[in-house]
Amino acid sequence: MTESWRLYLSPPAAGAWNMAVDEAMLEHIVRGDSPPTLRLYSWDPPCLSLGRSQPFSDADTKTLKEKGWYLVRRATGGRAILHTDELTYSVIAPNHNQHVRGSILESYQHLAQALLFALKSLGVNVEMKEERMDQNAKSNPVCFETPSAYEITVNGKKLIGSAQARKNNGVLQHGSLPLKGDLGRVTEALSFPDRVSRQIATQKLMAHASTVESALGRAISWDAASKSFIHAFETVLDIQLEEGKLSASEILRTDELIQKKYAHPDWTERI
Repeated sequence: MTESWRLYLSPPAAGAWNMAVDEAMLEHIVRGDSPPTLRLYSWDPPCLSLGRSQPFSDADTKTLKEKGWYLVRRATGGRAILHTDELTYSVIAPNHNQHVRGSILESYQHLAQALLFALKSLGVNVEMKEERMDQNAKSNPVCFETPSAYEITVNGKKLIGSAQARKNNGVLQHGSLPLKGDLGRVTEALSFPDRVSRQIATQKLMAHASTVESALGRAISWDAASKSFIHAFETVLDIQLEEGKLSASEILRTDELIQKKYAHPDWTERI
């Protein structure tokens, strides 16, 4: 049966706001105050996000400040991502919803079908990586170097990095699709013992990750990518997306989460 979901196309925003919106929506959706939501967004200025359990010391705060890049800690796991020149998506629903129920890997696999469809409709020859993550990769501070289970790859290189959080009977999955640019920039925002270590990390990243522009040989705009995501989620998952905004209550909660969590050192520097 076709479900009605909210589609929230949010404007480019700072990292703390982006993460606070996702959590505020999750809280409201779990309570039944808001409908399940597909959110598509971007980041301005560029922002390094750390995984929930990633050491704060992985971030090179001096370089971030010099470049004017922001820093935030996600509610989801995984490693560091530099958010710029990308489309970010989030899927938020109660854990009993047919599109996110089951185990984390089962829901990853289900939602990945829509991601695959979206990218193939843009002409990208993608496939789904089904192997489990190499356990040795856990010590790597860079998210995009190693594909994990049910993530999207092109020519063997990771293209979408996704992560999921389950909280209070709700599910939040968000992920990043790099559209263009130099993926190696993320290593400039991370701490390494020396210049050679940074160069090696950059080379390894570039060998294992890709952008849409690199895969296609031409640029794809955010608007074009977002339309492909909308069409894919409606077609593959049989969801009717109705564009909407944040409720007044979600806006208030977002502001509170920014002040008390996502822009606060107690959260950002918690590890």
